[in-house]
Amino acid sequence: MESLMTTKRVIELIRVSTEGQAGSDRASIPAQRAVNQRTAQVYGLEIIESIELVNVSGAAVLRTSEMQRLLKTIESPTVHGVVVREFSRVMRPDDFADYVLLAAFQNTGTVLYLPDGPIDFRSKTGRFMGSIRAAVAGLERTEILERIWTAKEEKRRTGKHPQSEITLPFGVGYDRKVQKWFYKPEVEKVREAARLFLLGEASYKDVGRKVGIDPFNLRVILRNPIYTGWRVYTQRRDASSGGIRTRGDGRQADRPKIARAPEDVIRVKVLDPVISESDFSRLQQIMDLKKENHWRARPEYEKRFTYSGFLRCGECGNRVYTQGKQGHDWYVCKSRKVRSDIACSNPYMRRGTLEQCLDRLISEKLMDRKFLEQLARRYMRGSGKPKPETRRIENEFAQLKDKKQRIMEAFFEGLIDRTERDRRLQSLDVDAKLYGDLLMRAQPQAPAISAVGLAEIFSVFHEWEFLGIVDKRKLLRSTMPDIHVQDYRVTGLSFVPGPINSDEINHTDTGSSLPPA
Repeated sequence: MESLMTTKRVIELIRVSTEGQAGSDRASIPAQRAVNQRTAQVYGLEIIESIELVNVSGAAVLRTSEMQRLLKTIESPTVHGVVVREFSRVMRPDDFADYVLLAAFQNTGTVLYLPDGPIDFRSKTGRFMGSIRAAVAGLERTEILERIWTAKEEKRRTGKHPQSEITLPFGVGYDRKVQKWFYKPEVEKVREAARLFLLGEASYKDVGRKVGIDPFNLRVILRNPIYTGWRVYTQRRDASSGGIRTRGDGRQADRPKIARAPEDVIRVKVLDPVISESDFSRLQQIMDLKKENHWRARPEYEKRFTYSGFLRCGECGNRVYTQGKQGHDWYVCKSRKVRSDIACSNPYMRRGTLEQCLDRLISEKLMDRKFLEQLARRYMRGSGKPKPETRRIENEFAQLKDKKQRIMEAFFEGLIDRTERDRRLQSLDVDAKLYGDLLMRAQPQAPAISAVGLAEIFSVFHEWEFLGIVDKRKLLRSTMPDIHVQDYRVTGLSFVPGPINSDEINHTDTGSSLPPA
């Protein structure tokens, strides 16, 4: 038998699952190295190389370049084995494909050295014990993940925030000391963006420029119900073997999100709303319709079709598309324009003829006194009341002033040049203008007119037929109508403030289509 005191050349393997465990304030890596040194002394080993795997899951060690280099190195007959603190540092198998690592140890005759003894995978005992130790390490990983998940789920259900700060929504903070959610001053940008959309603004780019939020981020932010005060979890990370994701270097990446089962969805009240639930619901409908019908909100886009994106087929219910052909513009049911299994006989409708019919009908609806009084009552309920966001806006104004002062001080002290000063001040000016407008609107104002007077003001909508396309589409977006048309006749119409009985607007035979020429 070969003496234990004979020096054998080995590779030291150190692995930590997260970057935090590798920090200078953590002892994980030094502790592993110290144990490996003692093991080497006991078995007469010479550590010729040390390989560190940082931020690598035990289920993904084979995907790292470091482990591939180790497998290549142990093919050399001069390398006797690998030394680790515990078996789980080598692997925590998540599926049977991970066991190929043990096959590599067996085929190269590499011995795995642990503090409690070596494992030689060429022997019957070594193969058996190695397989058992690997299975146990994989089971431990599964149990660890389940315990962590259960603890986080309980925190979510009780309204706490179990994740890091980076996962918090825009304009929302969480105080871990008192375990309480709060709004940051930036939330006023979200409130203003929602207000602009509800008023008929249709361009993410234009709204994003006004509130200082990237348009791509804005469409995600406005989908979050946290601004109604509710923290809602409709997705979770995929914990299955197929959900493991790594970067190109084998380091851990975020697992994909999957939809929760209906019974697993968590919805808990954590804040007072900055957007009412009714307004948030309208906002989601507007954004859905914008996405579904591909609204043309770009300024350079030639808008010829007033009702593009607002029409449904009165026969089959499918969307109504627009088509310009040989100098003529048409509205046509999708079932006829695109190959479809739905049989539809709704004919192509000339743009000019159909829009005249729709213009006359909407003019009548916007002159309906009940509809106008409903808008008036909504205005009266919100008038003359102090708004709770005023203090938050004032605080943000004060912070902007302090930031501007610090920028000027840095410039005077020579820490930044004129170009950098102007760049930073320009960014602050955008926010200052926004918060200035918000503060003016947040001040309590007594209603200047009565509900009856406001209804009279709305009566100008009788001039609908004389408005331009841009103004008409802005009003349509703010009320978000759903108009069903069939052969130049309107068969259904509703507005966001409340459904309109189809019997009230179905002018069958008369009024719903133009008289014959």
